[in-house]
Formats: sequence, structure tokens, C-alpha cells
Amino acid sequence: MNYTYELLNKEFGIDAKVLDLIETSETEVINEFKKLDDIMAYNQYKVLNAFQKNKLSDMHFRWNTGYGYDDPGRDAIEKVYADIFHTDKALVRPTIVNGTHALAITLLGILRPGDELIYCTGGPYDTLEEVIGIRGEGMGSLKDYGITYKQVELLPDGSIDLEGVKNAISEKTRMVTVQRATGYGWRKAITIEQIEEWAKFVTDINPDIVKMTDNCYGEFLDIKEPTDVGVDVIAGSLIKNPGGGLALTGGYVAGREDLIDKIQYRMTCPGIGGECGLTFGQTRTMFQGMFQAPKVVNGAVKGAILCGKVYEKLGFEVCPKAEDTRSDIIQAVKLKDPEALVVFCQAIQAAAPIDSHVLPVPWAMPGYESDVIMAAGAFVQGSSIELSADAPMREPFNVYFQGGLTYEHSKFGVIKSVDALLKAGKITI
Repeated sequence: MNYTYELLNKEFGIDAKVLDLIETSETEVINEFKKLDDIMAYNQYKVLNAFQKNKLSDMHFRWNTGYGYDDPGRDAIEKVYADIFHTDKALVRPTIVNGTHALAITLLGILRPGDELIYCTGGPYDTLEEVIGIRGEGMGSLKDYGITYKQVELLPDGSIDLEGVKNAISEKTRMVTVQRATGYGWRKAITIEQIEEWAKFVTDINPDIVKMTDNCYGEFLDIKEPTDVGVDVIAGSLIKNPGGGLALTGGYVAGREDLIDKIQYRMTCPGIGGECGLTFGQTRTMFQGMFQAPKVVNGAVKGAILCGKVYEKLGFEVCPKAEDTRSDIIQAVKLKDPEALVVFCQAIQAAAPIDSHVLPVPWAMPGYESDVIMAAGAFVQGSSIELSADAPMREPFNVYFQGGLTYEHSKFGVIKSVDALLKAGKITI
């Protein structure tokens, strides 16, 4: 007897046709799951090695007061991150409020008036537009400081336009950037192999240009990270992949020592840098979250693959496809219907352990150009390594599904979304 099938059908009211579809889809992606398990094990032992190398103990879970001088936990977590990402140095702080903040201090820390920044993967994620100065005036953006900006669109196949990058680079170019994850774009995430080719290409043109990668949603999707293949500095959020669902807040930057030194002076102030800053007792959850992150990411990306396979079988366009190489945990589905989009997100909310009774609706979220609907019934508010889905309310009404602290919960999100769309008359099975 399939106990799980019976429970989902009787206790959660899931239509039997939905459960049959999920079961069939799952068997079709088993080979992809096996490949991911090997990557997960590799990264788990890589993280373990970094922990053991830095001789962690209970003393690293305590915290100071005041200025936070000589905080052993803060120093240890930053050494662990530097070792995991194979970099000279890292900043890992609960006072970095999100991934956008981590990226902003990286850009504002390194770039100077008269410098030029080039995004090599088309437009940045919506919240970076105001940091750069594409939208908004007088807020201390790069544009306000006299830093110019260009972007090079991706090629039709979703790869980096290297010749376009070469043509865009000028004598003023100080930094080039790749956004690894899709954001709200309709493309596959940029793979480590593509990043390596891009980094070498730029270095051959001018080795002094700083190569930066927005690593949000990409950690532990490969046995290598961007800093293993020629990237100078990366940045990301602790309530995405590396926090493992336990970090309560925070962000990180890791990279070349001279660059991290500049970034830390932007993070606090010149002369102080990273020497101050409380961790507020968060090092235990930051360490434990990082330790379990490879396994959590593994479950999330399996859920994304299942989502892609199921919705492809239902006749929807999906990106990436189930068999594609993954470089982030996000699965996009082109619903082409604003009502279906809302139903999908409300179903993900209903699948949550927290706030499952809440009904998300589109709203004008700060930092976004369009109204956005977000579903995230999470233990940590806004944590997108936990089961979540979000979408801008604009054509062609793509929804972006990600996360799940376990594969089983990510899978349940897929089940609930399909069941809700079936009952709303938006799909047939």
C-alpha cells in the first residue's frame, strides 16, 4: 500500500489524477536526481573539511557586545566561507540585510567616479536597478556617483555574448558582472562552465578588470563555485542557499583580499571596515545552516526539476527543462494567464508550514517595477531556500518556483499547485 498517496488523497484532498501525474513524472527524472546526489555529497564533504580545518568549537557560538571587537565566532564564520569558496577573504554578516545589500556594497565598495560597470547577462534583477541608477534619482546610486553603466544582452540561446562584451569594454571599464540566476528573466541560469569561459575571455582582454558574479540561488549547484574558475568576487544572501534554512538573516561577500578590504569599508566606514560589527548570537545558526546547506539545496533543486517535468507534461513552456544542467534552484513556468498565476502562488502558500491560511495577493513591493505576488510561508521571513513562489504581474505571466527545506516539501508544493489549477478549471489532466 502507498501510505503517502492515501494520506495526500484523504487528508489533503489531492485529486488522484494529480498524484498519478506526480508519480509518473518523478520516475522520469530519477537519473537527474542521481547526478544531483553526487554533487550534494561532494559539497557536503567540502563544507565539513572547511569546518574541521578551522577547529570550530562551542566558543564560536558566543557573542560580544558593543563594537564587537575580537569576536571569534565572526572571524571563524568568515574563514569558513573563504575556505568553502576558495577565496582570500570573506565578509559574512547578519547586518547585511539581503542579497541586494551584499551586491550593493560590492559595487559601491569597488567602483569609483568615472568607472564603468558592465552587466554581461542583460538587465540585472529588479532590485538592483535602483542601486545602479537605472531607476530612481538622488538615492546614492552608482549613477549619482558618476559611475556609468552598460549591459550586454544574452544571445538567443541564453549564453553570454562574448563578442558583445568585448565590444562594450572600454578604457573606463572597471568591473564586469554576471548574474548567475535567472531573476525574472526567461532563460537558463548561467553555468559554471559559461562563467569560466567568460572570466578567461575578459582576463585576456584586460586582467585589471574586476570580474564579479551575483551568486544568489547558485551555491552548491555544482562542485565548483565562480571563484574556482577565475571570478574575483561573489556575493549572496544567507536566507537563500548557504544559510540552509537556519540563518535568520544576513549576506556574504567572498573574494580577493584587496577587493574585500574595499568592500568592508563601504559596509561600515573607512578606517573601521570589518573589525567591528556584532553577530548578535547568530553564528550558531549561520554555521549549522551552512553545514546542512548542500543537502537542503539538493532537495530544492530536485523539487524544481519535478516542477519543470510536471508542467511540461501539462503542456506549459518551462525554463529550464527537466534534463537541462541546473545552475540555480529556480524553475520558471510560463502560465500566460494572470488568474492562473495567482492560483499557483496561493497554492504554494497553502502548502506552507507557516501562514498556510494566508492568501497572497499582488502588491506594489518596494524595489520592483511591476506589482508582484509572493508566496512564502516560511520559518524565516522572505527565505527563498524555503518553499516559495513569486512573479511580477506582467505578461507573459511567468511564475518562479523555488526552495523547500526538504525534497518532500518542495514536491508537495508542486502537488498543491497542480491540484489548485485543476480545481480552478485552469488545466485538465
